[in-house]
Amino acid sequence: MLTVDFSRFPLAPGDRVLDLGCGAGRHAFECYRRGAQVVALDQNGEEIREVAKWFAAMKEAGEAPEGATATAMEGDALALPFPDDSFDVVIISEVMEHIPDDKGVLAEMVRVLRPGGRIAITVPRYGPEKVCWALSDAYHEVEGGHIRIYKADELVAKIREAGLKPYGTHHAHALHSPYWWLKCAFGVDNDKALPVRAYHKLLVWDIMKKPLATRLAEQALNPLIGKSLVVYATKPHLPRLAEEVAAK
Repeated sequence: MLTVDFSRFPLAPGDRVLDLGCGAGRHAFECYRRGAQVVALDQNGEEIREVAKWFAAMKEAGEAPEGATATAMEGDALALPFPDDSFDVVIISEVMEHIPDDKGVLAEMVRVLRPGGRIAITVPRYGPEKVCWALSDAYHEVEGGHIRIYKADELVAKIREAGLKPYGTHHAHALHSPYWWLKCAFGVDNDKALPVRAYHKLLVWDIMKKPLATRLAEQALNPLIGKSLVVYATKPHLPRLAEEVAAK
């Protein structure tokens, strides 16, 4: 289940991609399938080991085109172990709401992104997230949990302040908002509640089968209750004089 829409966020074979805070690796896997040179980075060593296993399995199965590469590694989003201008593309999906120093993370992403490169940032959307917080403290008051809720204009302003140029936004995963509202209402850790189990089965069916009815329903509902906000931006090229000064 992808949050980034690659029809709005073009990716070319050979692009150097950083999936920052990759989690289980869903966006990293898609970039690998598209022929990119992918680095999946996360602070969770257990998840990184699983992502590395999946990369190896994909290579063995021939799922990635010739020339594509994939590396999974542990790392700190506030101190990325890469030189300046290392990547053509950076993706950070459902991560920034967890990190106290979100401006520091943005600065590091801008540093490792080459001029002209593209970045995709996704966070929980304000409205649906606010409902979750109202229904359940346990939803967010956990170690490593969500520490803030972004309004769209606030996030876009921070992206601009970091030196990036936003060029598009949209919302995604509307069908997932009611699921999390149910989870929060019945208990975040209570997977046995009938409404939660029934809705989970619906989501699994939708993900596996992708029926037209639910695809159209989600498309219509995304502007209203989409669970995630997605922002796309580019790193501007420096004026030639500034480039010459920076090179000295």
